[in-house]
Amino acid sequence: MTHTIIAPPAAEPLTLAQVKAHLRLDGSTEDALLAGLIATARHYLEATTGLALITQTLRFYRDDWPEDGLIQLAIAPLQTVESVTVYDASGNPQAVSLAGHVLDAASTPARLFLATQPPTSRPLNGIEIDVVAGFGNTGAEMPDTLTRAMLMHVALMFELRGAVPAEMQPAAIPAGYDRLVSPYRPVRL
Repeated sequence: MTHTIIAPPAAEPLTLAQVKAHLRLDGSTEDALLAGLIATARHYLEATTGLALITQTLRFYRDDWPEDGLIQLAIAPLQTVESVTVYDASGNPQAVSLAGHVLDAASTPARLFLATQPPTSRPLNGIEIDVVAGFGNTGAEMPDTLTRAMLMHVALMFELRGAVPAEMQPAAIPAGYDRLVSPYRPVRL
């Protein structure tokens, strides 16, 4: 199952003031670079953990319903299921009722059961599931260990700014980063 972001986060989990305080920087000459590094650190952390750090809306695509009826949604923390859509033989979208649905957002990955699972006629991506995920609307709602990991990551990327262009970051991961984020990484068997 694949997914895409349909409503990105309204803010970054770290503020410019937090990062500048961590780096002990004054002035605004590096603000644009720092803003880019903050975004890079968020993208990297989200990609390697399957987390949504700040509230955002995502769309998951499935070709068909799972045989056991349990749909796994690989994003955490999952807040709500907004809508489910299937496509009929003419390619028209049809809303699926969420009445009686059960969402287990505490599982990793989250699991969704729908009382109604109408067939789709589209062979690829015939089912769309829109969800809202994230710790909250600001970085203050994110776990402190993730904030610390991001601050360390931004600091290292800032240190490497002369050797590695911003568009090629992250060039390295700081020591201790993996220990901070490991509780949030999915365990693969």
